[in-house]
Amino acid sequence: MEKMEHIVLEEEKNARIDKVVAGLNEEWSRTQVQDWIKAGHVQVNQQAVKANYKCVPGDQLIIEIPAPEPLDIEAEEMNLDVYYEDADVLVVNKPRGMVVHPAPGHVTGTLVNGLMAHCKDLSGINGVMRPGIVHRIDKDTSGLLMVAKNDLAHEKLVQQLVDKSVTRKYKAIVHGVIPHDYGTIDAPIGRDQKDRQSMAVVDGGKHAVTHFQVLERFKDFTLVECELETGRTHQIRVHMKYIGYPLAGDPKYGPKKTLDIEGQALHAGILGFVHPRTEEYLQFEAPLPQEFVNLVEFLAKNN
Repeated sequence: MEKMEHIVLEEEKNARIDKVVAGLNEEWSRTQVQDWIKAGHVQVNQQAVKANYKCVPGDQLIIEIPAPEPLDIEAEEMNLDVYYEDADVLVVNKPRGMVVHPAPGHVTGTLVNGLMAHCKDLSGINGVMRPGIVHRIDKDTSGLLMVAKNDLAHEKLVQQLVDKSVTRKYKAIVHGVIPHDYGTIDAPIGRDQKDRQSMAVVDGGKHAVTHFQVLERFKDFTLVECELETGRTHQIRVHMKYIGYPLAGDPKYGPKKTLDIEGQALHAGILGFVHPRTEEYLQFEAPLPQEFVNLVEFLAKNN
């Protein structure tokens, strides 16, 4: 059983233990954590507590993370937008609004459900919840993903991500008018100490680099292309906020007054990698979804 330790911070003073623990990992639900507490998997200063325990700064939390129970992930027939497929790799264009992989309490309607109906074999390295998933994009981000159909392909594709040799370019609409044409953001990303369900640029965070290029300027917004050198959680969203140009529509990192869209205006349009078996470089490009095109046209007209 995996263990995790956390020292309660000053800003977590008087917060309920179930809320603090759930905030340590965006994939943990409050209900799930409450079950762990009832089962004695969460201790404060080596003592069992109840879910309504109010935290004190300096409390030492020890969380025993139970092994995930195998879930029967149902294959669901979906009209997947497959850009490439062979015996090792599949490249799919994920629509905005679709979750990549199942999680407890959310086991249907995900890309994985569709992939399981589409093909018989998917790599098992990431376990039953994430078969074939090498990397992911957020629910409200559209665009290209590579999927591994066997463990050999999975290992080689992950190694390319580690080596920073995968080409990943995104288009985004951000608040504000960026004056310079090109830029590089080199700032470490980790969990936000004030909001454990968000990421932020923090001291001691993981190395993160994003390159960007301005494509078009509007009255109050800018269309940019961002290229990932690293792949941290919410990297583009966090980095663009950090330099003062948060993504339009972003409910977590952007301003409340924004464009009338559901979720951030972000599209993973270009994906390139070396094929794990043939060693040929492959690159794919997915055009902007129509709703993104409509946004750009709207901004251009109101310039």
